[in-house]
This record gives sequence, structure tokens and C-alpha cells, in this order.
Amino acid sequence: MLDRLPFLVGLRYVRAKRRNHFISFISLTSMLGLALGVAVLILVLSVMNGFDHELRTRVLGMVPHTRIEQQGGMQDWKALAEKVDQHKDVVASAPYVQQQGMFSASGRTQGAMVTGVQPEYERHVSIIDQHMQAGTLDELSPGSWHVVLGSLLARNLGVGVGDRVTLLVPEASITPGGVFPRLKRFTVSGIFKVGADLDANLAYANIEDMQTLARLGDKVDGLRLELDDLFKAGPVTRDIVSNLGSGYRGMDWTYTHGNLFQAIQMEKHMIGLLLMVIVAVAAFNIVSTLVMVVTDKHADIAILRTIGAKPTSIMGIFVVQGLAIGIIGIVIGVVAGVILALTVSDIIAWVQAVTGIQFLDPNVYFISYLPSRLEMSDLGVIVSSAFGLTFLSTLYPAWRAARIQPAEVLRYE
Repeated sequence: MLDRLPFLVGLRYVRAKRRNHFISFISLTSMLGLALGVAVLILVLSVMNGFDHELRTRVLGMVPHTRIEQQGGMQDWKALAEKVDQHKDVVASAPYVQQQGMFSASGRTQGAMVTGVQPEYERHVSIIDQHMQAGTLDELSPGSWHVVLGSLLARNLGVGVGDRVTLLVPEASITPGGVFPRLKRFTVSGIFKVGADLDANLAYANIEDMQTLARLGDKVDGLRLELDDLFKAGPVTRDIVSNLGSGYRGMDWTYTHGNLFQAIQMEKHMIGLLLMVIVAVAAFNIVSTLVMVVTDKHADIAILRTIGAKPTSIMGIFVVQGLAIGIIGIVIGVVAGVILALTVSDIIAWVQAVTGIQFLDPNVYFISYLPSRLEMSDLGVIVSSAFGLTFLSTLYPAWRAARIQPAEVLRYE
């Protein structure tokens, strides 16, 4: 019986109705504080994981994992593509021609990066085919002078499929009448939406049309590569460039979007650390609860000692009570946090629909909705950390209870 004493008495102290209601209130506060801290920590880390995942799948699905360029332009890109595709970390490659320009339509102007692509190659290195709102990439045929615009770019220009836009590129054309900027009329044949800032500054045209506009002849600006693991982009790019020889250069996604990814990772770690302080405060509130319980139960402790309970058993009683309070709070927090993490995207979307307020403006943020991605590894770290803090908070009150001398307490009873 004495072997089970800590467990039985510890749980009885948790569920018994105490004479001191203030102790009950402090115990409930500690439990709810721990639950709130765990739930918020799960929710926030899930949102940060969602931003991280969206960056990888959407933004980095549209921008090149790495680019290989040749000084003066790439003439025989097909032979080079065959050679590059043999690298074990390269999934696919596609040629491109890029031109920075200014679109104009109906008196509105908007700057954009226009990329000349071959649709049959581009769909292997980009997710644009999966996010077409109207039209298809296949309509970008040579000589058609068709263009596919991002949804925000099309909205800012006030155009839709079938409308005409004028592209002004920062290169001058010398004519008998003087020097004029180079202009070309395009027909909008498609609109894509990936829910990121790329929707406002990216457009696609046929690669041959862009070669003509840029006066490159048969040359292309370079090859865009899709890698098996985008986090190996740096070493893989250096390896490919070293094997190609002189005259080539590589540029991976970390040059253009690396800072954004690092910022998200840093924010996740810092926010996680700060929110863990909330969990720690709630866990250490258990210390005050148990100290008051120990004070209130002096007589009970003395009686247990006189019938043979060891100091370790007395210590175990209050460790069990503190852990019971902590575990209940952690379980409530985990359940609430998981539910919120799985539904926060829909909740925010509903609030936006009801209020008409756009919380994440795609002109400011790289996505236009609140993502959430629950990861079991984060859940394990949160639960184990909260449990560890709860256990530590029980040690001092339990140690004080074990030091109580029965003779001193019972002398006044």
C-alpha cells in the first residue's frame, strides 16, 4: 500500500475539494495558463511552418532553383541542357530569355519581369501550369506575341484575356525620327495566380518572341534548372559550373529569395523561444500552488510520516500532484492547439469574407492568405519541454514537504 501512496494521495489532492478555495483557484490558473501557452505555441509554430512550406512550394516553385548563364548569351543551349541533365541532382532544365520592362494598358503602367519560355520545357521546372486561372501556356506559340500575366499584374493594368497590352523595354531604337524606346504590343492569352508577390511582377511570353524583341538571334539568356533538393542549390550550382568550364556562371535561389527564407527560420526560432517563456511561467506557477498545498497539509504529512511513509514517498505525493496539474494543462493545450492549427486558415478566410478586410496584402507579403502546417516534430518538442518544466517546478515544494518533522507539527494539534 505504501508503494502506491504517492500516486493515490497525489491524485486525491488534485481532485479533492479543498477548504482553501484560493489554492484551488491558483491551481486552476496554473493549469489554464499552461494550456494556453502550449496551444499558442503550437498554433504560432504551425503558422510559421506554413509560411516556410509556402515559400518552398509556391515561390520557389515559380523562381528558378538555379540558373546557368553564359557570357554573351547561350548559343547551343540544347547540347548544354543534355549535359546538365545528366547531373544526379538535376530533375529538369529549360531555356529562358528575361527582359525587364514596363507594361501599359488603358492609361495604367506596371513594371514586370517578362520571361520568354518554351511551354513544353517550362512546365517541367515550374508550377505555373497548376495555377492558371485562365488560358494555358500552350497558347504562347512563336510569332503569336501572346503574354501570360500574373493576376495582380492584370488587375493593376485593368486587363483580361483577349485584351492588348504594350510592353516598353529599357532599350532604345534608333530611327530616322530620332531615338525612341522599344515598344511591342502583346495580347493577353492567360492569367496565373500563385498567391504570392510574383503575381504582381511576373509575366511569360514565347521564347522566340522574346529573342526577337531582345535581338538575341538564336541565343538564350540561360538555362533554368529544377533540382531534386533545393537546399543543395549552392553546392550543386558550383559543381555544375566547375564541370562546364570557363565562361559560365551560376546563380541559385538563395541570391533572390534566400533572405526571406532565413528571416522566416529566424522568426520561427525566436518566436518559439519567446512563447516558451509563457509556458515556463505557467509551469512555475505550479510551484506557488504546491507550496501553499504543502503548508495547508502539514498535519496530513505528519500523520503519513508517523505511519511509516518515507520522505521520498512524501516527495512523490507532491510530484504526482504537480505533474497531474501539468499533464491536464498540457493535454488541454495540445488538443486546442492542434484544432486551431488545422482550422486557422479557414477561420481567417471566414473572418476576411465577413469583414472584407485583407489581413495579408499580396502587394506587401509574399502570399495572400494565412497558411498553417502542423509538424509532429514541433509537437513533440513542445510537449516534452512543457512536461520537463512542469517536473522541475514540482521538485522544490516536494523537497520542502519531505523535510517536515512530524513531532513539531503534531505538538500543536
